[in-house]
Amino acid sequence: MEQKSIPTISNTRRILEVVAVVLTGAGKFLFMDYLEWRLPYIATACLGWAGYIYLRQRHLPEILAYWGLHKDGFRSTFLQLLPWAIGMALLFILYGHYQGSSQLNWGILPIMLLYPLWGTVQQFLIVGLVGRNLHDLSSINIPFWGVVLLTATVFALVHFPSLLLVGATFGLAIIYTALYLRGHNLLALGVYHGWLGGFFFYTLLNRDPWQEVFGALFSQ
Repeated sequence: MEQKSIPTISNTRRILEVVAVVLTGAGKFLFMDYLEWRLPYIATACLGWAGYIYLRQRHLPEILAYWGLHKDGFRSTFLQLLPWAIGMALLFILYGHYQGSSQLNWGILPIMLLYPLWGTVQQFLIVGLVGRNLHDLSSINIPFWGVVLLTATVFALVHFPSLLLVGATFGLAIIYTALYLRGHNLLALGVYHGWLGGFFFYTLLNRDPWQEVFGALFSQ
């Protein structure tokens, strides 16, 4: 994959972006886990970071290509990962059926449409900002695999206290961060994040994300 040129971004901005991502992740424990404001939190995070992306590209148009938020490389990345994604989804379904944790229902259909949007936001925050900024910091030379492991650790910790989810997201983040830093398209990674995440919740975690996020709206 072709590496994109690095725009001029100060180390201060890079560090502040990483801190903002960490604070966004910390907000998950308060708003999603404790207060159970899942939909407001997700909507606010998506809108807030979408606004930041808009403002940054107005000031620095090449930033979208730098972040991987464009169509270049989408098809190749999508097709390269498709066999792996199908295999993982089948594995989730079979293992979930075996251990009796699967609760696949019609709710997975809208989740497969909506979750890639949230998955793309998460990929942008974790690998696009944390991983990319740590990798391209001019003041600190962190080895490639050091960046990958640090990024994966941040992503895994956000999914505490579910140890199964922590382990799964750590492994996923290692794969995605390595692919992304080698030039793969971020949007394609976000799509697979959403799809595989949906299957993982419905089959291995015995959870229904549709009901958790939107159930209250439709029960009124």
